[in-house]
Amino acid sequence: MSIVVTGGSGQVGRSLKKILPNAVYLSSKDYDLTYELDVVKMFETYKPNVIIHLAAKVGGIIDNISKPAEYFDDNIIMNTLLLKYSLKYNVNRFIGILSTCVYPDIVENYPILESDIHLGPPTKTNFSYGYAKRSLAVQIDAYNQQYSTKYQYLIPCNLYGEYDKYGDNSHFIAALIKKIHTAKINNHDSIILFGDGNPLRQFIHSDDLAFVIKYCLDNNIYDCMNVATSENLSISDMARIAFLSCGVNKMDIIYDTSKPNGQYRKDASTKLLKEKIPSFNPIKLKDGIKKTYDYLIKNNIL
Repeated sequence: MSIVVTGGSGQVGRSLKKILPNAVYLSSKDYDLTYELDVVKMFETYKPNVIIHLAAKVGGIIDNISKPAEYFDDNIIMNTLLLKYSLKYNVNRFIGILSTCVYPDIVENYPILESDIHLGPPTKTNFSYGYAKRSLAVQIDAYNQQYSTKYQYLIPCNLYGEYDKYGDNSHFIAALIKKIHTAKINNHDSIILFGDGNPLRQFIHSDDLAFVIKYCLDNNIYDCMNVATSENLSISDMARIAFLSCGVNKMDIIYDTSKPNGQYRKDASTKLLKEKIPSFNPIKLKDGIKKTYDYLIKNNIL
């Protein structure tokens, strides 16, 4: 079985490689997945039976707001080309990774079920990205309906982990860890966070998403489902957890309310996930941040 993982150098790809070492892990340095000839070359070279599609244009809230066309175009193009040629080259297993940004900005009932995906538009702060990733769900459903494929998408909540980006345009937990560490080594007594600290978020370690991907592959699970943790915490609570996990006993938070909060809540239901993978036991946020921070310090990344 030939398995190709796109976005293989990203945080989920690196987590997956630890438990699925025999797959081919490709990055943008190998192929430009928004360029059709590169996609064809990839399929011709590896002739995969399985595509695990992790590649995406991703970034923080400010970058999403300032570059909506890029987030839409790049994700729509690469998703469409990957699916088109997966069908043409008889790929029998396709697993695409979405995001809870695909869900409506507001729903009547929380946590959000997989069936709620089309009940309204995504949040404005991730509007283009959310619609582009939602379109991948539409495409996969359409292929399964028309061509009787068994393609699948997973909808993870926010991700974090050792292999995230810790420079500019970081995701929230990565940026939070970096801010805390910088304040800690400079003996500052506070950090600044965007918004008012009230929005609620679920965060899952990239190792846990990698586990779910491999479990679905190994156990012939084709359901399209959320991948999340039951922890749904405020930004403020997550910051205080991160302080302790990073070895900080006391530090204040200054909220910059001139910056956007983003979506107030988007917690995803884990009911289907627990039905299909009852053994799934994601790492607690406090333990995951400590694991991440210890790795970053040991490897001189911060």
